[in-house]
Amino acid sequence: MNDTSGETAKGYLKRHTERLIKDVGYAAACELTGRSKATLGRYFSEAEEHTDRFMPVDAVAALEAASSFPHVTAALAELNGGQMSYGSDKRNAMRGDNSGSVNANVIALSQRFAILMAEYHMSIEDGVISVNEARRLLEETLELQKVLVEMKLRLEADSRS
Repeated sequence: MNDTSGETAKGYLKRHTERLIKDVGYAAACELTGRSKATLGRYFSEAEEHTDRFMPVDAVAALEAASSFPHVTAALAELNGGQMSYGSDKRNAMRGDNSGSVNANVIALSQRFAILMAEYHMSIEDGVISVNEARRLLEETLELQKVLVEMKLRLEADSRS
């Protein structure tokens, strides 16, 4: 993504903010940030009056500490051409004990890829990928990315032992 100062980047950040809030759940997000459901909704709203309104960093950190994936941090890294690595030794990562084997990761990777391809084939049947279809594809891509990160962490841990 090259348009880091433009509308594309703003929309991208807002969509990842929404994913973060939904990952944690509205009630927990309100409690963790001390903000109302309406205020949290404004942070990811793409309505014109909320275009320049973004979640403060302290609220993002609190939510990402409780989430299954650091959605906003990953989005910021991607927008800036960076790459993110995290694991159970990182402060904000609450991803479980990462006890799966590489074989389990390969199986999960194959399954997620198959789901992504099935979604893609269903999406292109009419020759046009709708907004909802694009969102489903993006969700599956993110799930695939999570499996790849888990696999990378497992391989890194195995290479140290």
